[in-house]
Amino acid sequence: MYKHLLITTDGSEVAQRGVDQGLALAKALGAEATIVTITEPFPIYAVGSGYVPPELADYDNIQKEFAQKVLEAAKAQADAAGVKVTTLHVPNRQPAETIIETAQSRGCDAIVMASHGRRGLGRLVLGSQTSEVLAHSKLPVLVVR
Repeated sequence: MYKHLLITTDGSEVAQRGVDQGLALAKALGAEATIVTITEPFPIYAVGSGYVPPELADYDNIQKEFAQKVLEAAKAQADAAGVKVTTLHVPNRQPAETIIETAQSRGCDAIVMASHGRRGLGRLVLGSQTSEVLAHSKLPVLVVR
């Protein structure tokens, strides 16, 4: 049925439930998985005057370090479950578009993601990235609450 799952995470508690379910599904099916985290570009509109606060000047490195921690934890979880996994950090991209492109380019046959992530509005409302993936993906998408 499914031989290669794309599992998404942004490091949030809700996204972790997606990782848990995605790895459980991969294990049950004997499938491999790619776990991806995407970091968005620095929000230029936040610094309209051109001034970048010192704590944000190193945005890319901060995002890279965070992504590395998230992916290392997910890989350890996959290894413990006996699931063959590849991890991937895609920086400076929009999540929904990148999730769909990554699933296609990696030959995945399904996407597993949380209903919302760090920017989720609530339990009953799908996050904007999840909604975008559902609207535009040609692959099946398992949404985990």
